[in-house]
Amino acid sequence: MRFSRAVAVLRFSLRRAALTIAGTFRAFALDMRGNVAIVTALAFPTLLGAAGLGIEVSHWYRVQRALQNAADSAAIAAATNGSATYAAEGLAVAATYGFVNGVNGTSVTLTDKAPCPAGGSNCYGVTITRSVPLILSHLVGYRGNVTVEIVKDGKSSSARQTSLQAQSLALRIPTPRAYCVLALGNDGAKFDDIVVNGGSKSNLTNCGIMSNNDLTCNGSHQIADYADSSSGDPSGCGRAPNRGPVPRLGDPYSHLASNIPANPCGSYPGEQWGSVPAIPPDGVYTVCGNLKLLADVAIGSRPGGTVIVIYNGQLDTVGHTFRGTDLTVVFAGTNGPGYSHIVTGTNKGGIDITAPKSGPWKGVAIYQAPNLTTGVDITSAGNGPTWNITGLVYLPHASVTFSGAVNKSSSGNACFSLVVDNLTVNGTGMILSNGSDCIDAGLDLPSYRRGRLVG
Repeated sequence: MRFSRAVAVLRFSLRRAALTIAGTFRAFALDMRGNVAIVTALAFPTLLGAAGLGIEVSHWYRVQRALQNAADSAAIAAATNGSATYAAEGLAVAATYGFVNGVNGTSVTLTDKAPCPAGGSNCYGVTITRSVPLILSHLVGYRGNVTVEIVKDGKSSSARQTSLQAQSLALRIPTPRAYCVLALGNDGAKFDDIVVNGGSKSNLTNCGIMSNNDLTCNGSHQIADYADSSSGDPSGCGRAPNRGPVPRLGDPYSHLASNIPANPCGSYPGEQWGSVPAIPPDGVYTVCGNLKLLADVAIGSRPGGTVIVIYNGQLDTVGHTFRGTDLTVVFAGTNGPGYSHIVTGTNKGGIDITAPKSGPWKGVAIYQAPNLTTGVDITSAGNGPTWNITGLVYLPHASVTFSGAVNKSSSGNACFSLVVDNLTVNGTGMILSNGSDCIDAGLDLPSYRRGRLVG
């Protein structure tokens, strides 16, 4: 490191100075008249430099330690943030330690693609560099290791200084509390973003529920292993003892929108399916407008899964069943007037979907593009049509009301996860899921992530 090289140069300079002083003493050994005064005068600059050097090196060590503490804290903060604002988070933390990027010879750089010691390139890396002026070390021949430009009174000049640097790596680590149901509460539609009414038999095991605002369970206590919100769990929605308020949880799946292909539609006439159409070799089939079933339709498994992308339309099962193995249904497009981006139908029909276990849409059964904010609400989930789903249903701006049951698909396990803006479960509604099955289903459940130093 730069700091180690600087210390090595200083040690060499000190040894050279010591030899010079020894030679001076030998030259005056035979002449004792005034030797002490002369030798002291000759050695004074070196002695002064040596004395000051100890102080200066101690100062460098203190700065180096402060640099490392700041880099460690900034890396942890950036990894914990884990969003598009991770860099701003890390810079802010470094600034609290007195290291502001671009100020006082300081450089702070961050990346979320740093190589990890155990492999991969998803670590959060922080590098902080600061140049410190030379005080007395130049008296023993040390000239610093960098040249810096100094502007004073409008005039620019250069000077030699010592550059110190600290680096740190952190990785996002999930906490033990994972959620089968997450209400983001981004649109401010309701103060209580999760409301469970009546005698709902919802049962979420090995996972919990999370509301970014508040939650209320009226007459339906302990529907999940644990329940978290900004006010804790005042009404006993979780089976675990009530816990205090927790911070809001960021949207964990918005980044998947980058998997949605560009809209190829010039108009939106829609399609009607009485059977499965020819799926392109890449497994992505696009529908421009509403997709309506004329009969039961079953999409079989294929390597990499099948993705049905519906642009500016809804999936209307009518009274039929839409089945699929390794299948993802994506609603995309714009917030145009009259557009609906939902699954609809009657209680005589249903959706029976198992999400793919690999590929870009692994674990995802239904996905509403996060740019969609209108035509996204669902008022009778699990009832019209029935829901048998293994995997994630992602409706980030939707107000969702469950009036029926959601259960595992006929070809899947008991993993089900729901991400919405806000959720109401009526007495006849029921959400069933076993979070431990989600690993096998290819789904990484929503969870708080905490940065941890690595390397």
